[in-house]
Amino acid sequence: MANPITSLITFGILMLVIYVLFSPKNAIFWRIKRSFKNDPKILMEDILKKLYHSEDEGNTLNMNDIISSSNSNPKKIMETISEMETKELISFKNGEIKLKEMGLDYALKIIRVHRLWEKYLSEKTGFDKKDWHEIAEKMEHKLDSNQTKELATNLGNPRFDPHGDPIPTETGEIEPIQGKPLPTFSEGTIGKIIHIEDEPEIIYQQILAEDLHIGSNIHIIESNEKRVIFHSEGEEFILAPIVANNITISELTKEDVSDKNTIRLSNLKENEKAKIIGISHECRGEIRRRLLDLGFVINTNIEVDLFSPMNNPKAYLIRDTSIAIRNEQAKFILIEKLNNHAKSN
Repeated sequence: MANPITSLITFGILMLVIYVLFSPKNAIFWRIKRSFKNDPKILMEDILKKLYHSEDEGNTLNMNDIISSSNSNPKKIMETISEMETKELISFKNGEIKLKEMGLDYALKIIRVHRLWEKYLSEKTGFDKKDWHEIAEKMEHKLDSNQTKELATNLGNPRFDPHGDPIPTETGEIEPIQGKPLPTFSEGTIGKIIHIEDEPEIIYQQILAEDLHIGSNIHIIESNEKRVIFHSEGEEFILAPIVANNITISELTKEDVSDKNTIRLSNLKENEKAKIIGISHECRGEIRRRLLDLGFVINTNIEVDLFSPMNNPKAYLIRDTSIAIRNEQAKFILIEKLNNHAKSN
């Protein structure tokens, strides 16, 4: 049996170590974190990105804007901006900071790495999509031009990241997004989601909570200054305009819209039969491969076989085989309901 005094001393030492490492302001952990944020190269690249996004939206930034939007030391920011001006990456006139040609090229290279990393995380890893942006924010500073080229080649030189943002080419060319924010369309419009903005994070998290996907068709039911209501894949969504504004859609014509009544498999009810018409583009990587391996392939008939006590997971009958998957996976499988006389394959 352990000596109580020894245990107490050990506990006290452990608490002291934790305090030294993690206590506010001057602890080792926070000093290391601040030193990472104040790294001159990282700080410069972050400022270039801020300037690019601001100018892309038709705005300009001054010194106070950059300082207030950063957690870095204000003195370090001013020193870095001065160095960027010396290197002719930016111009600093009348209080406004603007990108020069060299600065624009540099900013596009950082954005290219960021969006390639998000594509990699979505296609090749099991990281949740809410974590992609934060991970890419760190990794965008760590690749040189050769490593970036290799990453792009391994991904098949994609044109868009998983949020629908265009990925700048190696020469800095960037494809415009062909669409408009959701609230700008009138009631009755049918369109397709082509882009979901991942900043600011608080709004992006609200969109994630709604399970809205790029590539999904939507039908706008109501749109005004108070709310936007639309139907998509058999479900109704109600968003505040400030949230809906981060969703870009391209309008579809009647010829573009399928007559199929597309819904998510997770909405299929007992005694209903359906046919699989595809897997959402939102479903990528290992999850997509697993669903295909299990038999969730196009034109396969499907119905609910068994319910668990909490209705999650559910077992579905596919080709005389009962396969259980969770609702979080079933929502990716798109189906068309059949009449009650349809027979399973």
